[in-house]
Amino acid sequence: MNLKLHKPLCIFDLETTGTNIGKDRIVEICILKVNPDASRESKTWRVNPEMPIPKESSEIHGIYDEDVKDAPTFRDIASKIMEMITGSDLGGFNSNRFDVPLLAEELLRVGMDFDLSKFRLVDAQTIFHKKEPRNLGAAYQFYCGKTLENAHSAEADVMATFEVLDAQVGKYDDIPNEIAPLSEFTFHNKNADLAGFIGYNEKMEEIFNFGKYKGQGVKAVFQKDLGYFGWLQNADFPLYTKKVFTKIQLSSRF
Repeated sequence: MNLKLHKPLCIFDLETTGTNIGKDRIVEICILKVNPDASRESKTWRVNPEMPIPKESSEIHGIYDEDVKDAPTFRDIASKIMEMITGSDLGGFNSNRFDVPLLAEELLRVGMDFDLSKFRLVDAQTIFHKKEPRNLGAAYQFYCGKTLENAHSAEADVMATFEVLDAQVGKYDDIPNEIAPLSEFTFHNKNADLAGFIGYNEKMEEIFNFGKYKGQGVKAVFQKDLGYFGWLQNADFPLYTKKVFTKIQLSSRF
C-alpha cells in the first residue's frame, strides 16, 4: 500500500435521489475502512429515502423505489455509520463537493452531529483533475489498468476509488502519502463549510462567498446586521452551513 496511514481512512460513496445537497436523500452507501496496517472492512447499505426516486436518477444507479421499499431508513442506520467513521479520515471521488456535504445533511437531519473539524478529507477526483482531468472510469483505467464494471454501483465505485487513490500516491513523487498533507492537496479552495458558501480571507477569518456581503467578514456582518443571520437561518441553505453560521454568530457576541 502506497498510502501511509496514521489512523483509519474511510472511503465512501453515495447513490442518491438527486444532486441537491439540501433536499436529496441517500439510497445506497458503501464504506470501505482501510486501517494503518492495510487491513480492510467494507459495509454497504441500501436505504429507503422516504421519498420517490426520480426516474432519471434510477436510470443512472439502477436503484428503483421497489428496491428500497423494505430497506432501513437513514435514521435506522445512522448510528452504525457514525460508529464506522468516527476516529477516521474520510475519502472518496468528488466527495468534498458532494458525498461529504450530503452525508453531513443526512446525519444532522436525524439529530446526529457532524463536526468537519474532526475529519481530514481526501478527494481522489481532485488529484485526478489536477493531474489527468477525466472521470472515475477513466481514472481506474489510467491508474490501475482496469475497466470499471458496474459503474454507479456504490460498492464498485468505492472499491475502484480506493485503488485509484492508492495508485495515485504511488505514481506521483510530488503527492504526499500521508493523509494530513494529502487532504490539503485535494482542496481547490479552503472553505469553512462543506458547500462553499463560507470562505476564508488571508487572515483565516470566515467571509461570505455570496450575496450582498460577498467578501466581507461573517462575524463583522452579524455584529452590524443581526437580521441577516435570521434570514440565513430561514433560507434554503444546507444544515451544515447554517450550523457554521450559528457558531460564528454566537462568537460574534463577545
